[in-house]
Amino acid sequence: MNMSTIRFRAVTATILTAGMMIAANAVQAKTVNVTFTAKETKVAIDNKGTMYPAWTFDGMIPGKVVRVTEGDVVDFKLVNPKTNKNSHSIDFHAAEVDVLGEFAPVKPGKTKHFKFTAKRPGVYMYHCGASTMAQHIARGMYGVIIVDPKAGYSKAFPKPDREYVLIQGQYFPNADDKAAMIENRGWAGALINGKMFNYDPVHDPDATKVLVSKPGERVRIHFVNANINMPVAFHPIAGIWDRVYVNGNARNTLYDIQTYGVPVAAASSFDLVSPADHATNNAIVDHTMSAAMRGAITVLMNKPDADPKMGRGDNILIR
Repeated sequence: MNMSTIRFRAVTATILTAGMMIAANAVQAKTVNVTFTAKETKVAIDNKGTMYPAWTFDGMIPGKVVRVTEGDVVDFKLVNPKTNKNSHSIDFHAAEVDVLGEFAPVKPGKTKHFKFTAKRPGVYMYHCGASTMAQHIARGMYGVIIVDPKAGYSKAFPKPDREYVLIQGQYFPNADDKAAMIENRGWAGALINGKMFNYDPVHDPDATKVLVSKPGERVRIHFVNANINMPVAFHPIAGIWDRVYVNGNARNTLYDIQTYGVPVAAASSFDLVSPADHATNNAIVDHTMSAAMRGAITVLMNKPDADPKMGRGDNILIR
């Protein structure tokens, strides 16, 4: 066999290998269909059932969790029924598009349809961007999109035993006073996944839910700061963040963190590993006391009989 033949075969093998890798990536990438319906409705914002005139995606605060893999195409529709009084829109922080196109407001009776590729792994906020944006967010139009890395889990990014989504927002009792929202006047509560003290029976006897894990498990909290004005000092009382993935991206990893600041409209992922030899409890808080004592406290119980379904599959945002 002469050298020309050897070089030809080597080049051919390289091309075939590259083609196989491209084909494999193409097979892995998929189109994820997502539809939101804007609903102007009333929702409970505390454990007593106090009703609030909210603006929502699909009637819930926060909206549903959108989860895709890096490289996936999100095929999105926003439906704004003609029964609504206001225009609404969507702003996916994971999307790189045209703010005047895809993110433009949708009038009642109209639908917005667009696609985007989730190019960068991480945890991102989504929200309504229609005017006045502060009011649309404060009244409940926000949620999370998780873009998992196509490389999957690794030593640097270990697979968690459980995952939970926590999204913090501000509660303004006067839903019509958008000037107060912009100026940060009159906010009366900190909402965690739509309710004050949602998972905290210690400070609210009407609370019926907590987060759970087994002793020693790695619990990953995907946290979004959906406040319209206030940063969050995210801290696990009686614990230390084993790892913090800034913006939810494993390439941005911090270790052994007591408290991490999450700016407005930002998100990060936090790993907490409890002692393996006995049951414990943590209180996951916004260490800004004005927020903590108005609802931003979540109890995590680490116990041997933890419900195996909690923090897994579709049970990562507990309603």
